[in-house]
Amino acid sequence: MIRAGEGGRLIGSFSKGYVAVGWQELGDMSTVSDLEEIRQAILQAYPDGRKGAMGNSVAMFHKFRSVVQVGNHVISYDPGQREYLVGVVKSEYQYKPDTVGDYPHIREVEWQSRVKRDNLSASSRNSLGSTLTLFAINDEVWADIQAAMKGEKLSVHNEQSLEDEKTTLDEIRQEMVGKAHEFIKDKILALSADEMEELAAAILRGMGYRTRISPKGPDRGVDVFASPDGLGLEEPRIKAEVKHRQNFAMGAQDIRSFLGGLREGDRALYISTGGFSKDAKYEADRANVPLTLLDLDELASLVVTHYENFDIEGRALIPLVRVYWPAD
Repeated sequence: MIRAGEGGRLIGSFSKGYVAVGWQELGDMSTVSDLEEIRQAILQAYPDGRKGAMGNSVAMFHKFRSVVQVGNHVISYDPGQREYLVGVVKSEYQYKPDTVGDYPHIREVEWQSRVKRDNLSASSRNSLGSTLTLFAINDEVWADIQAAMKGEKLSVHNEQSLEDEKTTLDEIRQEMVGKAHEFIKDKILALSADEMEELAAAILRGMGYRTRISPKGPDRGVDVFASPDGLGLEEPRIKAEVKHRQNFAMGAQDIRSFLGGLREGDRALYISTGGFSKDAKYEADRANVPLTLLDLDELASLVVTHYENFDIEGRALIPLVRVYWPAD
């Protein structure tokens, strides 16, 4: 599978008998085929690139330049028509800057068929939906495509019920939600200690409270204070302790020290990105003041739940975008 640029913007040029990739700054790579040589060329052409991104670029370009062979089957996608172009590679690597838009590295292709995306199974559509520039498809997906080219469907797909399709889509959705949750946790862990207090306050404001962060300095007692009026005259009065120590669980003594500074009528919140020990949870359960413990997972869930009500300051700490998914 070789994508025709972002959003399939180069599919018009692809359909004329080509597949291509970008990396314009590399220039002509006709005499460079070795993986290490390609790595050095990319690092030299893009000295400011991120290490991870450069590693992906090296792998992708090496596949296009040296791994793909004449006679290999190739697929690309036309999003406007919702069709997959299926063909055969007809040439070795060529450098032709004026042939396929701003993608100068090309291979000639003989397109043999077009396959409607809707004629493929949900699992095949998911596999082909990868955003990678170039990737190999598995045997099951290729068999599905071949059957669709003949106007057929694999027997296993004929037996697949609508409920099976929904199950596949639900599994994909759950995987995406799980990955998003982990990425949000990564963002939270990257915050400084002061920013973590600001995030705790942003969550409470998103829940409808007015907040106040204690002045900087040692032994402040309470990190974040929240109440309906912001003054503590209206209940509930919420006092929050925020500990941002990755891989360091808070213990029972930490909980006792925090509870010692509270008074009747207070509601307590203890946030620890490093989690809590078993004894700490026991101490919280038997506290005479209502106390909620929040670890990193629960904190990330609260961010998602109340993000729509975050103010500018809160959104600046954890920038997120809404992702839409079919309801059925």
